[in-house]
Amino acid sequence: MTATPLTAASTAVPRPVEDRDSAPWWAAVREHRLTVQRCAGCSWLRFPPRALCRRCRSRDSAWVGVSGRGNLVSWVVTHHAFLPTFEVPYTVGLVRLAEQDDLLMYGDVQGVEPGTLAAGRPVQASFRDVDADLTLVHWRPG
Repeated sequence: MTATPLTAASTAVPRPVEDRDSAPWWAAVREHRLTVQRCAGCSWLRFPPRALCRRCRSRDSAWVGVSGRGNLVSWVVTHHAFLPTFEVPYTVGLVRLAEQDDLLMYGDVQGVEPGTLAAGRPVQASFRDVDADLTLVHWRPG
């Protein structure tokens, strides 16, 4: 089984930096909801969050919920602990969300032996509360 890369007991867990564009996403993740931006100009879904749409250049968007279902596109298995809080090995996957072909997210893949991974494998988002202020998205077989 793939190990969880972050230990909940650690006091030195790397923290993501929320900014103007990503703060609403992190707030939804803390509520165990997966969201993306929908462009108000062309309805295109986008992630990661950004100030304007790459398709129509509109600055107007809204946050919408997505299913959290997708398929594994690619992955890397890391065997080197770049920080002491990371347990190795761990797998980081690139997931194509079900809602749109070019809607992609990265994340830790758990519950699957790396040798059994295959492109196209269905996965489902899950959430891990590291502490009261940090929740992370992981991907599990789905």
